[in-house]
Amino acid sequence: MKNLKKKRRIQVIALATVALIVSTALIGYAMRDGINYFRSPSQVMAEPPVPTEVFRIGGLVEDGSLVRGQGETVRFSVTDGGATVPVTYAGVLPDLFEENQGMVGTGRYVNGVFEASEILAKHDETYMPKEVVDALKEQGVYQEPDA
Repeated sequence: MKNLKKKRRIQVIALATVALIVSTALIGYAMRDGINYFRSPSQVMAEPPVPTEVFRIGGLVEDGSLVRGQGETVRFSVTDGGATVPVTYAGVLPDLFEENQGMVGTGRYVNGVFEASEILAKHDETYMPKEVVDALKEQGVYQEPDA
């Protein structure tokens, strides 16, 4: 009787271990598309990501680069002062989206163009995402907003 209890306990522990390993693998598999890393335009140009990688890019919308009204696709360039990346976006841009303002986009870098699936713009006159501020400071082009 004692030997049977020991055997059953080992089976339960082994089954629990296998279930824990399987659940951890399933969670990791489910999260693979949910993690988007931030890259500045300088990082994208220095080390271009593979076309299948979804990531976020941020910086300032380059002055004079915004092209609207030519089909469904909006074209512009994003810069951090060190490099400029052309961006295309098929959709409606946020109301506060304009040239020389901060933005963050999610998408893929394909054939030298960032194809955005989502564009976020500042939500008031002074806000800029922390990642964009850090990238601009690194390039030496960040200016404090007027108080």
